[in-house]
Amino acid sequence: MGATQSKQKITAQDKAILDMKVQRDKLRQYQKKANREDAIARELLLKGDKQRALLALRRRKFQEQMIKKTDDQLFNLQQLSETIEFSLVQKDVMFGLEQGNKVLTQLNNQMRIEDVERLADDTAEAIAYQNEVSEALQSHMTAEDEEAVLAELEELERQETDRLRLEMPHVPSHALPEQPEGVVESEGEQEEEEEVGEGEAQRARNEPLLA
Repeated sequence: MGATQSKQKITAQDKAILDMKVQRDKLRQYQKKANREDAIARELLLKGDKQRALLALRRRKFQEQMIKKTDDQLFNLQQLSETIEFSLVQKDVMFGLEQGNKVLTQLNNQMRIEDVERLADDTAEAIAYQNEVSEALQSHMTAEDEEAVLAELEELERQETDRLRLEMPHVPSHALPEQPEGVVESEGEQEEEEEVGEGEAQRARNEPLLA
């Protein structure tokens, strides 16, 4: 045939846009995993452990902030690369993607299932891990973040209280019907009949026999 098909060259811009999509897809997955912290908080509340429930909510709050910040950054980078000559912003885009990969690595390390479950464990190792997480979060949580987490804890407590109330057996609010009088009287009547029977038997023994 002689003719050779020229392969379409993948440009640096194409690769950058693909990397952005991959990173945003991973962020969606991590957002779903962050919801596990909510389930852990509910379990701890049922056990009456508000402090560790609060820790789980704090960590989820921090993770959600990281996810949102990185997602917004990726969106801006995508808009930038699509509206401006890529060669002019390539350096900024590459730096942004590098930062995004660092956040994804950090989220991956934080969201391992075994680490999430350790928030509810009582072992010495788990408690040491919980203290480590608590100390790390102190430098990242603002007063506004703390207020939001406390409000969320109160809402979870209200939801769990309502759920337990619905699961409890129904207790009638009105007075129970009185026991039918006939049932009570039957016992008294039985005693009366016994007394009458004994009296008649006594009289019969005392009366003389007729000739």
